[in-house]
Amino acid sequence: MAENRHKALGLSDDQVLDMFRTMLLARRIDERMWLLNRAGKIPFVISCQGQEAAQVGASYALDREKDYALPYYRDMGVVLSFGMTAQDLMLSGFAKAEDPNSGGRQMPGHFGQKKNRIVTGSSPVTTQVPHAVGIALAGKMEKKDFVSLVTFGEGSSNQGDFHEGANFAGVHKLPVIFMVENNKYAISVPVSKQLACEKVSDRAIGYGMPGFTVDGNDPLAVYEAVKAAADRGRNGEGPTLIETVSYRLTPHSSDDDDRTYREREEVDEAKKKDSIVTFAQYLRDTGILTDEKEQEMNDEISEIVNEATDYAENAAYAEAESAMKYVYEE
Repeated sequence: MAENRHKALGLSDDQVLDMFRTMLLARRIDERMWLLNRAGKIPFVISCQGQEAAQVGASYALDREKDYALPYYRDMGVVLSFGMTAQDLMLSGFAKAEDPNSGGRQMPGHFGQKKNRIVTGSSPVTTQVPHAVGIALAGKMEKKDFVSLVTFGEGSSNQGDFHEGANFAGVHKLPVIFMVENNKYAISVPVSKQLACEKVSDRAIGYGMPGFTVDGNDPLAVYEAVKAAADRGRNGEGPTLIETVSYRLTPHSSDDDDRTYREREEVDEAKKKDSIVTFAQYLRDTGILTDEKEQEMNDEISEIVNEATDYAENAAYAEAESAMKYVYEE
């Protein structure tokens, strides 16, 4: 029997099994969306594949009844953890009226759902960072006990919004967690051409906060780092910068051809560290995941994805007359 790391972190067998299930659900929804896109049924996909462990590990370390999530466009694992459903995500992919993110008005990956405290992002990258800082400031001013988690890619950490948000949060000791999902590429630009420092977390000291780099393929390592950061935030000790290092297993989006800027061998090598494979192995080694349980889980998820696809495909589009809704006050 392998070393039981999750017990040391205070996680039960059921909790880590649920984490894996959420990771697997995100992967299967994503895979289905690529098939739908290639079949000409949905217009656009931007993937979470390769980053599910970081997304789910971080989310499970928070209080999902009161904390706020400000995800970026790849964060299917975050929004599923916070309460979005496969059906919600498929409605968004098909741009249907019932899409909870925008009523079918936005591109997929622009997540927003008030009831689950998922704050809407926008197409210009990194704009969610100052928003997360503002929410944390409001919480501090109103003496409310919540933290905000904001996620973004390593390319986004080079934008002005990140630096302004991080500086403000550091100065005012705000309960915000900055989580950089370093997947090695900002569209086609490799990380070696993005940063002059070795790690994104090296930047933390400039803003008076601790910075950590963890294995983004290990949900337990991410859970541990984010849990500690959330505790710091709640204790009034201010923000934390966490960098999770993984790899983007797909092209940047369904409109991108990644063969023009990276070798197949590199992608194949990264697939060996895929968290869906490695975390499943950990669960098997600790005796939590049996072949029977895994089959059961796969069958259940397959049914959920099929039902969500059928529902969304047959759902109604928004009425043309509603185009100005949510734009102007009624």
